[in-house]
Amino acid sequence: MSIRILIADDDPVVHESLGLYLDNEYYEHDSVYDGLEAERMAREKNYDLIVLDIMMPQKSGTEVCRDIRRVSNVPIIMLTAKGEEIDRILGLELGADDYIVKPFSPREVVARIKAILRRMTEPQKNVGQHISFPGLDINLDTYQVKVNDEIVPFTPKEVEILYLLASHTGQVMDREQILDKVWGYDYYGGSRTIDTHIKRIRQKIQTSEDTAYALITVYGVGYKFEVSKL
Repeated sequence: MSIRILIADDDPVVHESLGLYLDNEYYEHDSVYDGLEAERMAREKNYDLIVLDIMMPQKSGTEVCRDIRRVSNVPIIMLTAKGEEIDRILGLELGADDYIVKPFSPREVVARIKAILRRMTEPQKNVGQHISFPGLDINLDTYQVKVNDEIVPFTPKEVEILYLLASHTGQVMDREQILDKVWGYDYYGGSRTIDTHIKRIRQKIQTSEDTAYALITVYGVGYKFEVSKL
């Protein structure tokens, strides 16, 4: 099956340069130049990945990302000319899977795209990447998480982080270990990325004080998944 990617950016140069590299990979791609059109296209077509600029007319990329996440877990890579930490964290808190600061190399963007798509497809070749706890079901084969038997929207990165920690119950993993195992390449966003994702995951899975499991912060070290009762 062909890969289809949406490029949402108000700069024609971005579309031209990135489009050439995507063509070389035989990826199909559509271009939009404002946030409203990006959101419309994302809802109407079944994209495998979206490259989304933060600063766009009509509607900002952060708003588009937030609204897409309400209905879809499609991988999103955010682009921005800003390099401040607050922009990076905001995009990740809204559910972006990756973050690249302009100016960038189109080759780097394509490498990130290929890495995300590879992680989305390779697990399906394996059998049994599925873990269950009382009230929590994590299926890496389908990238689906159920909390109390109800499907809860998770981004691909959130599923991968949760599966990684839950499959090593009680083991403390530092941020660099998680980055290496989940992202699988040198990530320029920094280890704070992990804190943001853990916060989002924790909000989704810890539904009450009686929850049988928890993501524990080990201050100065990292995080671990613990089960209090089986």
